[in-house]
Amino acid sequence: MHPLENGVRETISLSTETASDTDARELAALGKKAVLRRNFSPLAVLGLACTLMVTWEGFFSVFIFGLLNGGPAGLIYGFLFGWVGWAAVIATMGELVSMWPTAGGQYHWTYALAPPKSRIFLSYITGWQSVIAWQALCASAAYLTATSLQGLIINSQNSYTPRRWHGTLLVFAIISVCLVFNTFLAKQLPRVETTVLVLHIVLFVIVITVMTVMSPVKSRNEDVWTLWLNEGGYESKALSFFVGLITPVFAFSGADGAVHMCEEIKGASRVVPWALMMSILINGTTGFAMLIATLYTIGSIPAALSSPTGYPFIAILSSASRSTAGGTALSALIVCMFAACMLGTLASASRQLWAFARDNAVPNAARLAHVNETLKVPLAAVLGTAGVSCSLSLINIGSATVFNAVVSLTVAGLLGSYLIPFSLFFYKRIKYPAQLTPGPWSLGRYGVWVNGFAIAWCVVVMFFSFWPASVPVEPVNMNWSVVLWSAVILFALGFWGLHGRKVYKGPVFETGLGMGVLHEA
Repeated sequence: MHPLENGVRETISLSTETASDTDARELAALGKKAVLRRNFSPLAVLGLACTLMVTWEGFFSVFIFGLLNGGPAGLIYGFLFGWVGWAAVIATMGELVSMWPTAGGQYHWTYALAPPKSRIFLSYITGWQSVIAWQALCASAAYLTATSLQGLIINSQNSYTPRRWHGTLLVFAIISVCLVFNTFLAKQLPRVETTVLVLHIVLFVIVITVMTVMSPVKSRNEDVWTLWLNEGGYESKALSFFVGLITPVFAFSGADGAVHMCEEIKGASRVVPWALMMSILINGTTGFAMLIATLYTIGSIPAALSSPTGYPFIAILSSASRSTAGGTALSALIVCMFAACMLGTLASASRQLWAFARDNAVPNAARLAHVNETLKVPLAAVLGTAGVSCSLSLINIGSATVFNAVVSLTVAGLLGSYLIPFSLFFYKRIKYPAQLTPGPWSLGRYGVWVNGFAIAWCVVVMFFSFWPASVPVEPVNMNWSVVLWSAVILFALGFWGLHGRKVYKGPVFETGLGMGVLHEA
């Protein structure tokens, strides 16, 4: 039996060179060699998990979609629905990473849980969804940061005329800085993530204090808790509400980022689940508090929606601070957090690509799977991910609509990569519970209910993530994510037939411990 099938935890007699600690032994039991530097402490992992989501900050960036479809009341109840759903998703994810703590994440879990006849194929499809979604997420995070910077300039300099190529150049600059931190300064990344965690909380206190104390406008209770809007033109407010769910869903995206870094985390099988659950608690609490504060100080909703900056939060903060300079300064703090999020996003996206390459699932796998011996990072995968983000940003010069179509793939791709292993996990824990050996972190008897709810929530949210923000639908407002997600699936199927089935045999068993090895590295 392959060790991935039951999450074996037996202590294996290995040399010091092969497995010098518990983490390396656990990784070796799953068939993988420890080749990356394990220097992420629990606090650094928590910082990584929190700042990959940047929920209270990220919520500002997609605020407009929830205001159009749902309005203030829709944003509040949609946030609560999204928070509960993501908590179930992350709890299920925590159980799986505790059992199989590898950088591969979803595709590794799928291989471990699927029936023998279909495990290789399902693992391959899951892996491509996750890899492409993370590449799109990295590109969209860079673009969000760049265009937010443009918004700050627009807000403070009336003479500035924004151009799309300005945003692309800013993407190049942001990616370049992130590259330095993910290569030459990679050893310091855990300290940076710890510092960013502190900023994540301190800046929350600063921004929410300024908004609630200084704002000249205070909305009525009924305008916050019971005002529903349907500016997207849908037939009913209920349908509009579900379309607007993309706002809270996107604000929590990136939840699995810490999973892909787990081979660089001390005590990964215990620490990663803890960090994931703490991050959803911290981000959910701060995000909800900031949402309520924003709705009470928003002032004129049409004015916020029509802000020339392209981001309503800049207009809201300018109004709350009673000055353009103050609003620009507060907004700059949020944009700094967007940039900090990019550090972890580039790291996680590159590790997902590296893990899939390590298992021979992508072209030029040997090069992408190589780990630089000096830096202890998968340098080719990091550079490749940065290159993809920069290349995709060039699309924005020709058409912002086409670029937005690419980045809209993020939510659907991530949720799709969760659904397959979650469904297999749910089936196996009901039909064959004896075949599952829980990891150090487990939900126990409540796991099956949480798992089931996570699946149902993912299906609902993924379905409505394909809907356009407004009707009637035209090319400029079309939500292209359904087209892009379908294209990813078709690409994975086609590439499976042409290449994958010849080289991909599931996660490569590298350690050669003689435990029913299916295939050697």
